[in-house]
Amino acid sequence: MCGIVGVISQAPVNQLIYDALLLLQHRGQDAAGIVTMQGNKCFMHKARGMVRDVFRTRNMRALPGNVGLGQVRYPTAGNAYNEEEAQPFYVNAPFGIVLVHNGNLTNAHALKQELFAVDRRHINTESDSEVLLNVLAHELEQVARELPLTPQAVFKAVRAVHKRIKGSYGVIALIAGHGLLAFRDPFGIRPLCFGHSASGDVMVASESVALEGTGVKLDRDVAPGEAVFIDTQGQVHTEQCAENPSLNPCVFEFVYLARPDSVMDGISVYQARLNMGETLAQRLISTMPPSEIDVVIPIPESSRPSAMQLAHKIGKPYREGFVKNRYVGRTFIMPGQGARKKSVRQKLNAIGLEFKGRNVLLVDDSIVRGTTSKEIVQMAREAGANKVYLASAAPPVRFPNVYGIDMPTKEELIAHGRSIEEVRQYIGADALIYQDVDAMKRVVASLKPGLKGFEASCFDGHYITGDVSAEDFATIQAQRKSQGDEEEGPARTRLALQSGGEGQ
Repeated sequence: MCGIVGVISQAPVNQLIYDALLLLQHRGQDAAGIVTMQGNKCFMHKARGMVRDVFRTRNMRALPGNVGLGQVRYPTAGNAYNEEEAQPFYVNAPFGIVLVHNGNLTNAHALKQELFAVDRRHINTESDSEVLLNVLAHELEQVARELPLTPQAVFKAVRAVHKRIKGSYGVIALIAGHGLLAFRDPFGIRPLCFGHSASGDVMVASESVALEGTGVKLDRDVAPGEAVFIDTQGQVHTEQCAENPSLNPCVFEFVYLARPDSVMDGISVYQARLNMGETLAQRLISTMPPSEIDVVIPIPESSRPSAMQLAHKIGKPYREGFVKNRYVGRTFIMPGQGARKKSVRQKLNAIGLEFKGRNVLLVDDSIVRGTTSKEIVQMAREAGANKVYLASAAPPVRFPNVYGIDMPTKEELIAHGRSIEEVRQYIGADALIYQDVDAMKRVVASLKPGLKGFEASCFDGHYITGDVSAEDFATIQAQRKSQGDEEEGPARTRLALQSGGEGQ
């Protein structure tokens, strides 16, 4: 999961892209990058860290131009600690192409070998995004002989890209001198949308909140398999480039990843979470008497809508029992289990008044590794709770995810190979209630007439692209072990424009 944005305007875009990345900061806090283009020349700055830390005034001044793109990174492939893997990525031929990518390619290793042996292209990092960039560059080169480069030629290249790459991907690419290209995987797993401003700006981004928060009106979502090409005059061209596209958005976007004020594929994230709270309440009522609960308390932030709806449904008071330190990163997307454990108590503090002598129902959006949940249950007990019950607005996370969410190995998932009772004992709660997977899919799908399915592999074990094997999981696990658990990264530096270039 990353946040990506691209803009074509009649005015400088550096500030607009910066503001959009701030609105997408929740999608990645490991690294950030912006590239702009003036004439045919690219200007780039990227580094590890959050947007406000990576970009200073001097960096912004060095990003001129009316066209650009940016990314906030949360690594799921490659090395979390390698600054050269921060995006955007650049390749100089054909034309000069810069790319940002949200998602994860499941056939990146095979493609890397193919690029070297057949396409004669060199990949300098472990990032699947650099692989994707070079596949796109090769296919554009094949059609570029039809100069000038027309939208139809670009769409022809995207059709070839779809046939070669597998997995999840929302992509925005800048083609020097020609315009901005965006496309989405044929299953629509990762989100992408676009819109216009009153002044004629065109923006493409991961979430609608990036558009609305910068004064851009949402036109619509990019359809699964569709490509959107915006030429240098701001003219938008679109075409379906996949043979059998079908909408299967990642359900975890609605559970946790997206901002509640976003609308994805026509579904309000906030309403989806309210609906999950209602079905969770039904599940709770069938599991234990609500009379045993004195108060419902959310674990900030994503669980609040579900917790409010659950409390309303069972007729119990909703209270804020935890205060969040907003200056500590989201623990789910912190690289390294050590860093995750260290930050829980820095992140949350309990209000003793809401816990003392009460039977408390804590509501979380999901339980992935269980380490945070265990710590929070203990905090509630230390604050004086009589009994601590825990409810998850998401079903048990039992399977690895290979489509861009940081849960790729079975050993890291508390619910894998364990019963709910065993998970309850590990976490230390007096009762544990999980969402039902079919109920979750049903109530979210009800908000989008005609939607037939979701990418929900971490809950149901079904990998929708049909190309995921046990060998893939073994490769990912080996890669993660080789990275180690590095809590203190190197100092943030300005990076060279070329991917894999030395820091300056």
